Amino acid sequence: MAATNAASKTSSQGYVDDTRNDEVLIYVNGEFFKRDEAKVSVFDAGFVLGDGVWEGLRLVKGRILALEDHLDRLYEGANAIQLDIGMTRQELVAAIQATLDRNGMTDGAHIRLMVTRGRKKTPNQDPRFALGQATIVIIAEYKTPKPESKANGLTLLTSTIRCSGPDVFDLRLNSHSRLNFIQALIQAINAGADEALMLDPHGFVASCNSTNFFIVRKKELWTSTGRYNFKGITRGKAIDLYRQDGGTVREHDFTLAEVYGADEAFVTGTLGGITPVVGIDGRRIGDGKPGPVTAHIAELYARAMLG
Repeated sequence: MAATNAASKTSSQGYVDDTRNDEVLIYVNGEFFKRDEAKVSVFDAGFVLGDGVWEGLRLVKGRILALEDHLDRLYEGANAIQLDIGMTRQELVAAIQATLDRNGMTDGAHIRLMVTRGRKKTPNQDPRFALGQATIVIIAEYKTPKPESKANGLTLLTSTIRCSGPDVFDLRLNSHSRLNFIQALIQAINAGADEALMLDPHGFVASCNSTNFFIVRKKELWTSTGRYNFKGITRGKAIDLYRQDGGTVREHDFTLAEVYGADEAFVTGTLGGITPVVGIDGRRIGDGKPGPVTAHIAELYARAMLG
């Protein structure tokens, strides 16, 4: 019941509950298990310290969206923390496809690909205690973004938790360590909002806790510099598509005051694509409804990515 309730909540990560997910098979290190039987060791580095990297992938009409971009980010992140995935890109793609095939999935699926440093001799921080083989888990589920999130828009709360720079914690690694973002989301949920808006260490707008953030002012698209937010693949697609369509995109520092005065706002993410934002910190954005520029960018994205 808890899972069903969670799936039904309004959120950028919310999705329509699907009973087919009760029977999905989970890939764990080359084997498949029922979801209630899929397990990793309590000594796994991912469980012990969040030592790993991951990607969220979306399957649409037999095609994984931006697959090469996701693999680039995964392998770059693993290399940065000296984590040997132990599989070539081709082998990893084959494992993803095998997971989809075993579950008979050809459309409407979201895939969570997780790689950790693997089992350790003892639960500590030192990577030299890893026993040598990465843990690879692939979870494919049927997930359709909740239509009311796009129709009605999300509300955000500005969190007191700040996004960090690469000298503190590099968000571009797509690390399993996400406690700071969970803290920010809890603040938003407790205040009745759907997601948290987060600032950078200088007080400028950075991103949300699980998505990247945009505003529209006089048909210009504004987003952060990228110094303090995720290396969002959907974010990059939205920027490129709007520019190719003749629109102006500004990647620069801007403040909450400028956000409150925006005509429109939206967030981007793999699962939800382009999702409107209609309220922030109790203030209505624009007329409090999903706006026309947001709808146009969503249409551009759908044509280019969803077919």
